[in-house]
Amino acid sequence: MNRVENFLLGGRHNRSAIHVGLVNNMADADMRATELQFAKLLKESAGALDVRLRLFSLRGIARGEQARSRMDGFYDDAAFLQAANIDALIVTGAPDDGGDPKAQAYWPELTQLIDWAETGTFSTLFSGQAAAAGVLHLDGIAARPLHRKLSGVFPAMRVEDDPLFFGQTLTLPVPHGRSHEIAEADLSQRGYRVLSRLPSGQVDIFTREPAGQSRFVFLQGHPEYDRATLGRDYLRDLERFHAGDLAAAPAIPENYFDRATENQLSEAGTDMARVREIVAGALTLQSWRLHTGRLFANWLTLVAAAKARRTTSRSVHTRKRAS
Repeated sequence: MNRVENFLLGGRHNRSAIHVGLVNNMADADMRATELQFAKLLKESAGALDVRLRLFSLRGIARGEQARSRMDGFYDDAAFLQAANIDALIVTGAPDDGGDPKAQAYWPELTQLIDWAETGTFSTLFSGQAAAAGVLHLDGIAARPLHRKLSGVFPAMRVEDDPLFFGQTLTLPVPHGRSHEIAEADLSQRGYRVLSRLPSGQVDIFTREPAGQSRFVFLQGHPEYDRATLGRDYLRDLERFHAGDLAAAPAIPENYFDRATENQLSEAGTDMARVREIVAGALTLQSWRLHTGRLFANWLTLVAAAKARRTTSRSVHTRKRAS
C-alpha cells in the first residue's frame, strides 16, 4: 500500500483532525485518477494540519463491475455522510449525458447531500460540473452551453480579496475543460461572490456563504488536474470525434503544449497512433500545482479555524452550564 492509499484510509476518527470527505462522482474511467489527484493535493497542502480523507459515492451513478470491485472497502455510501463527522466536503462532477441534470438517477441523492452540507460542514468545495449542479439546485441557476469546449490552462485574475488567495499572485494559472459556463450576472443577482475571472470574462471561482451556514466554494476550473489530464481529455475527445460521437474535432488545449508539440499534432492529422505518441511524450507548457497547493492549504486553514471556533464556543458554553 503506498502513502497516498494509506492517507485515503485515514485510520480511526480523531476529533482534532480535519476530516474531509470526497464525494467522487466521476465516470469509471476518471474515478481513480480524480481520487488520487485530490488525495495527493490534500496531503501536500496539509502542512502542520492533521488532515484525514474519506471517500464517498452516490448509489445513483452507474458503475461497471471492475469499478465497483475496486471501490469495495475504500468507498462509503454518501447516505452515511451525516454520521461520518465530516468537517469539509469536496464534490466532483458526475457523468454528463447532455440531458436534464434533474432527470439523472443520482439527482435526489446529490440534492440531499447539498442540503445537508449547508449546515453539516464548515465548507464544501464543488469542482467542475458539480459547481453547475450546485447552483442549479440551490438557486435555479442553469449553466449555459458554450459554442466550443473550453480546454486549456488560463490565467485567472483575482477580482476580490479573500483568504483563499493568501500568499497568491494576482493572476493564477488554472486548467479548464468544460462545455458550459455559469453567467456572472445570474450569480450576482442571487448573492454569490465572484472571486476570479478568466481573460474572456468567464467566472473561475465563486462562493456562497449565508450567515450561519457552510461556506460553499465553486470551482468552474480544475486546479486539481495533474500535468497529463488535459492531454488525456483531448485524446478522448479526438477519439469520440473519429467515432462520430462529436460533430466537430476538438481544439488543441490552449496554453498547454509548446508550439513544437502543437505543430506535430497538426501534422499528425487523423493518425491516432501518432497523436497518442506525441501527447504521451509532450511536456506541458507551465505548471499550476504551486498555486493550487496554496489555494487548498488556505482552504484547509479556513476549515481548521472554523472548527476551532466551534470547539471553543462549545467548551465555554459547557463551563457556563457547569458553574
